[in-house]
Amino acid sequence: MRSRLLLLLLAGCPRTRDGAAETSVAATATATATASPSSVDAAVDAVTRASPIYEDAGAIHVGGKVDGAALRKKNVARLRADHAPVTMLRGDDPAALGERICEAVVPKRSADTPILLKPNLGGFDWFKDPAKNNGDDGLRGRITDPAFVRGVIHCLKKRGHTKITVAEGWGATHKDWLKLVDVSGYAAMTKQEGVALLAMDDDGVFDTMDGQPGKPLVVTGMGATKVPTLLMPKLLAEHLEHGLFISIPKVKAHRFGVVSMSVKGMQGTVMLSDASPAFRQKWRMHRELNDWLKNKDDRALYVSALETFAERIADVLEVEAPHVVLADAAPAMGGDGFQKLTPTAEKLAIGGTNPVLVDQVGSRVLGLWDRDDLAKELGGHRSSPLIEVAAKRFGIDLASVQVEGDGAAVLDSPRPAHFVGMPSFVITSAGAGTGTGTGTGAGAGAGTGAGAHAAPLGADKIAIDGRADEPVWARAQPVEWTTDYAGVDTGIKTRARFVWGKDALYVLFELEGAASNTDVSKPIDIEREKLWAEDCAEIFLDTTPGSPKSYFEIEVGPKGHFLDLSIDNKKSDVAWSSGLQLATARDKTVVLELALTAKDIVGAFKPGASFPLGLYRMEGKDPRHYLAWRPPRTKKPNFHVPEAFGTLTLDPP
Repeated sequence: MRSRLLLLLLAGCPRTRDGAAETSVAATATATATASPSSVDAAVDAVTRASPIYEDAGAIHVGGKVDGAALRKKNVARLRADHAPVTMLRGDDPAALGERICEAVVPKRSADTPILLKPNLGGFDWFKDPAKNNGDDGLRGRITDPAFVRGVIHCLKKRGHTKITVAEGWGATHKDWLKLVDVSGYAAMTKQEGVALLAMDDDGVFDTMDGQPGKPLVVTGMGATKVPTLLMPKLLAEHLEHGLFISIPKVKAHRFGVVSMSVKGMQGTVMLSDASPAFRQKWRMHRELNDWLKNKDDRALYVSALETFAERIADVLEVEAPHVVLADAAPAMGGDGFQKLTPTAEKLAIGGTNPVLVDQVGSRVLGLWDRDDLAKELGGHRSSPLIEVAAKRFGIDLASVQVEGDGAAVLDSPRPAHFVGMPSFVITSAGAGTGTGTGTGAGAGAGTGAGAHAAPLGADKIAIDGRADEPVWARAQPVEWTTDYAGVDTGIKTRARFVWGKDALYVLFELEGAASNTDVSKPIDIEREKLWAEDCAEIFLDTTPGSPKSYFEIEVGPKGHFLDLSIDNKKSDVAWSSGLQLATARDKTVVLELALTAKDIVGAFKPGASFPLGLYRMEGKDPRHYLAWRPPRTKKPNFHVPEAFGTLTLDPP
């Protein structure tokens, strides 16, 4: 049961029936000596260093081995000395980005060099019916885009390479692997490109086929590490020995690891001899989470589990470090990596020969690097412990990473961040960019802008009359957008300003291009049910940021209609009142002036405080426009995506 729970939480892969295939160890091209099971190093448990390693009474047939000590020495020296710049490219087409980043970063090798491409395929939210999940199949946005990998393949083919294999480690049944590569598009893509597609698994299929790519090999010299039972897929060992191993991860946030890129992606290669089959033992890398799941209030226990996982991943990286990393950030994905997805506005490719440096740059793109709020939640870790531990292990300086390429400029300004941690904490910041100004192009308000700011009311007063002629409104910095829920520029401009006082939050909407699709026969002195079906502007405000699924929703229409409610874990309470005061005016632009006076809102106010904020507008009938300041980029219009919220900051007097 514990393996099922951890797989669901961390890899999106449910536990399936135990396979009957033996864990066997084949010889590499350079290993000729046989060994007994006792040659597996340090027969002790990786954590307690007390209990014996599992041996399946002859299930491990040692016929060859990998020299872990030699690999470690080679990789540590290589990465410690590798200060090459990280390349970041920007574009609109994932396939073109994959080809360009390959050409820019992958070192030239002879055409007969075998090449292993490892995308991220295993870390997804299991299979979903798109018809029942707003077009979401559970995979897209979580795994490496096959189009990106196709671009890499095109680059390698142009160099004359013909020995190209796409492979990933899997954690469920062979039947589900076949479904994965079919639904994801990898089966069709690799068939069209004429390259092999394999799972590095001892599942009774890939370990017995011609070449035995999934057979696990014993890795010697691991006794002093936290993964003494580590085995290595034969396919990977062969490419580390005389080929080129290219990791192609998806750049995304991860609810446990904070980020998931090349370092976290090493989990896909893991095979452990603790039980059979070896490929199904990946969950043991983070098994300490079982203890935290029984006591979720113990944050120190959680941090310890994460730190232990980071040490194990660093142990794996030492012996299996990829030669090149080409990361798919087209787009990069904030959120939690599974159910909560917040794509970046830009499409990028990030590449380099040092996986730790590439991951540092990817973390910066996600806005999840060197953060006070992350340190507060994770015992002082200001970034992903996986990257911090790996950098320390390899002696890598992360303070002066060089970035080049036509996408490097995206790091010139603070980046927006959207992260949902496993212990139910949320980190949201809007970064900097177009959202604070008055730009009306496609980028305006497209999710890259800084947060909204509320000017202090001070000794001023605001009369809710729709005129908005008080001087304090001129001091309030506007946010403006023309984008819809998908981030597409509509040309329909919406502007919002905020002022805060001890007794109210004042909001001013200015709606351009309004046609007033409103049923004026309905009264305005009582709540208007289903106001969202007509023209209206919406405010989603969370004054308890530690509870991301709980927030307030206030809807106001151009003719004075309103609806306010509270949302708690997708359940709405229309009895809740925002203490709304509302006045409207219409000329060429519709003006909505309102005050929110509920204690649930103003009771949380203090200078400098920040709260998650969503701003939306429904406009027109045919066509119908769903406009969003911070586009959630869902398949269908859906504003109830807290991970896509921006922030409202109360400026001090």
